[in-house]
Amino acid sequence: MIVSPGVPGRFDLEKMKIADELKNAQKTLFSFELLPPLRGGNIGSLYELINPLIDFDPLNINITYHLQEAMYKKLKDGLLQKCVVSKRPGTVAIAAAIKYRYPHLEVVPHLICGGFSKSETEDALIDLHYLGIENLMALRGDPPKSQHIFRPEPQENVHAIDLVRQITDLNNGKYLDKEMNNTTATHFSVGVAGYPEKHTEAANKDIDILFLKEKMDAGAEYIITQMFFDNEKFIKFCEKCREVGINSPIVPGLKPIARIADVGLLPHIFNIEIPEALASEIRKCKSDRHAYEIGIEWAIEQSIELKKAGVPALHYFTVGSTDNIKRIAGRVF
Repeated sequence: MIVSPGVPGRFDLEKMKIADELKNAQKTLFSFELLPPLRGGNIGSLYELINPLIDFDPLNINITYHLQEAMYKKLKDGLLQKCVVSKRPGTVAIAAAIKYRYPHLEVVPHLICGGFSKSETEDALIDLHYLGIENLMALRGDPPKSQHIFRPEPQENVHAIDLVRQITDLNNGKYLDKEMNNTTATHFSVGVAGYPEKHTEAANKDIDILFLKEKMDAGAEYIITQMFFDNEKFIKFCEKCREVGINSPIVPGLKPIARIADVGLLPHIFNIEIPEALASEIRKCKSDRHAYEIGIEWAIEQSIELKKAGVPALHYFTVGSTDNIKRIAGRVF
């Protein structure tokens, strides 16, 4: 074991792979996901979200990435000028800041297909490799708000599997410039998304799982699922994955209900169902605060049940607040 001076718990690259930690987990581990602060925000606000969860010994912190948005500014002559705005900083900078502040934590940046040429993706991967960040989530990403369907530009990766293949190539020392000599191989461990209730664009659940199998065969090493509120759907999803030969770790992703409106918004945005037992309780709520409390209790019950089922980790989507996640983790871990 190699230990870096002054950094407790820092192991060599191979032992810090998220996939290996999940495969060898002797108990259910804890991880969570953060949004980068809004443009112009303070990095300290991100640290304030992380600090309350440090005591639960998180396996990793995932950092999401968000597409630039096109906005139109009206000029004096009445014409519209297109302006491209990035509302949140990129994950490379945020991952580096967290790694610098919390050297004992593993940071997992999200990489997406949209908004990046393959060359720009390679540059980001090289930067991450130089920073010693070796764990990634490879995602296609959502379409821009102005589009209903994801339409990649000619030089972009089209699907998550294409992004996985590019990362795998770099791990094998294969860069976009085929004429490069003496290239350095990277050591990235790649996670991908899974959908217990089917990706919104998949024709059916069986096809969706076959696409997931292709991502695993292309080099992905573990799966974090989309949120769900019915554990039976997750169990059946895992069974289907095993049937087609996916033997990699599958981590359930959980998000507690936080507002009354979530019951209508989450199914629409994420193509998921809210169980009637939960929906009926939320409908009775007179305030968002009441719904927030119900969401915490439901997530605790979900987590305890999944933990008893032996999942390798529980991954929580924080969406800008960790107070509820702290309370859930305090009861579960």
